[in-house]
Amino acid sequence: MSSEVKKWREETHEVDFCVVGGGLAGLCAALAAARHGMKVALMHDRPVLGGNSSSECRVHVSGADRSNGIPNLRETGILEELRLENLYRNSNQIYSIWDTVLYEKARYEPNLTLLLNCSCLDTQMAGKHLVSIRGWQLTTYTYHTVKAKLFADCSGDAILAPLTGADSRMGREARAEYGESIAPEQSDELTMGMTCLFQSREHDEPQPFEPPRWANRYDSCDELPYGAAGHKWWTMGYWWIELGGEHHGIYDTERLRDELLKITYGVWDHIKNRCPNREAAACHALDWVQFLPGKRESRRYVGEHVLSQPDVEAEGRFDDLVAYGGWTMDDHHPAGFNAVKLGAPATIFHPAPSPFGIPYRSLYSRNIENLMFAGRDASCTHAAMSSTRVMGTASSMGQAMGTAAALAVKHSLYSPKEVGRHITELQQTLLADDAYLPWTPRELPDLASQARLSASQGDPEPVRDGVSRPVGANQHCWTARPGDSLSYQFEGKRQVEQVSLVLDSALEKDIQLSYHHRRKDQVVSVPVAMARTFRFEGLSNGDWQTIAKVENNYQRLVRLPVAKELEGIRFVLDETWGSESSRIFAFNIA
Repeated sequence: MSSEVKKWREETHEVDFCVVGGGLAGLCAALAAARHGMKVALMHDRPVLGGNSSSECRVHVSGADRSNGIPNLRETGILEELRLENLYRNSNQIYSIWDTVLYEKARYEPNLTLLLNCSCLDTQMAGKHLVSIRGWQLTTYTYHTVKAKLFADCSGDAILAPLTGADSRMGREARAEYGESIAPEQSDELTMGMTCLFQSREHDEPQPFEPPRWANRYDSCDELPYGAAGHKWWTMGYWWIELGGEHHGIYDTERLRDELLKITYGVWDHIKNRCPNREAAACHALDWVQFLPGKRESRRYVGEHVLSQPDVEAEGRFDDLVAYGGWTMDDHHPAGFNAVKLGAPATIFHPAPSPFGIPYRSLYSRNIENLMFAGRDASCTHAAMSSTRVMGTASSMGQAMGTAAALAVKHSLYSPKEVGRHITELQQTLLADDAYLPWTPRELPDLASQARLSASQGDPEPVRDGVSRPVGANQHCWTARPGDSLSYQFEGKRQVEQVSLVLDSALEKDIQLSYHHRRKDQVVSVPVAMARTFRFEGLSNGDWQTIAKVENNYQRLVRLPVAKELEGIRFVLDETWGSESSRIFAFNIA
């Protein structure tokens, strides 16, 4: 028997910025800060990143692009990079490969320390200043203490709120509090619930199903939300297998999971054995069942500004706009699955404009001086959060918040509120990183704005108009065929440090990961219009010479160092991924 003294291991990490929660909001925040030079720690309580989009939950990454039928509103920046990486490496749409893409981005990002399977459970405070957090890593039986200048909570459940005393709330505001027509007359503690999905696979011969003895039994379609029409897709789970809005969305999770599994297997039993249309599902068998419920709502922080229904409906045209949404105010009934017994719809899709802006002031605490947040725990009312909670919008918030943290450290501003004095710099940094901010054009460096711009054909000016996507009828692009070129020329020699492009990733298409319900317009590999092979040529002493060639490109944002004195610089398209032409949305030099 070992004589070793039994003692838990302890590790301490000192960083600039610590993010709790590795869903898409937290991952985008951590990557944004790390790429701007900050030392970052990302603490996540699961073995895989991505939150509800991961292989543990398999939820669509919805956002402004899936609302109201308005094209070209997909969130770009880091989320687009992740999606395009997934298209290149995961054409079969396997969720474990998506997990790997996200893991790789975090694990091999310089400046980023990744702490998986690590649950935040304690903090150290100095007045209203958060000094450190402590997490328990079950796989290594190690306590990890992270000391940082700034902290961000992207946990969804706002775990740092009770640990720091940060102002937060849970439930629905009264209608009069923020002038919200869709809010209840009186405030309450009711929320939207959580869901357990399933997936089935079709086989060549009939697949019998015997339910577990503890499964619920549903003999009639009318016992299910939306009746017979509501469960016609055998291959995918149903969002309306939902509970929790009438209970505590954190403390009751385990009990609610048990009840959701009873419903899930009961619904499948109905489909296979009791539904009048059961023959249509005869050859289908369960392939996967979700054991980690996907949550919609629990705690929400109270920030400098609380985004509300009137803000959303007015399009959120804030001076400090740093992110955007566009999903409807999708307010699920607190009773979830049981709403059918009340004769109520499981959800009401209240309209919201697409896009609408989200202010920076909704991304930091009003009473803890160095605490930030993004995702479904951001500073929103219940009504506004019913739209902003979706993962595309959460990613937009996450990148903005992580970039703001980097600017805070850059300017030695260890209160996120002070970054508001640098809001233009924050917005322009986000735009340079290909995040989209509605109604906010990018300001070009003098080198690009003062140079002579020409093209082998067509009007090249849209590539420097500051808008890097189609908006309405304006395409904001130059269209090239292989062999076409686009060039800047200067008066004399100028130092060119970097060149960047924003290329065609088919923003009008659906590229989201959707293994279990592929839509007819869904893109599952690199968009054919993407520029695959191209080169940059430099003009020196009157001669154009190749200074860089890019092959097998599949990303929308391309940056390359140049560090040369040149009389001009030229982009030449050599090949797309299959289309006859490709759009160039921005060509920038600095």
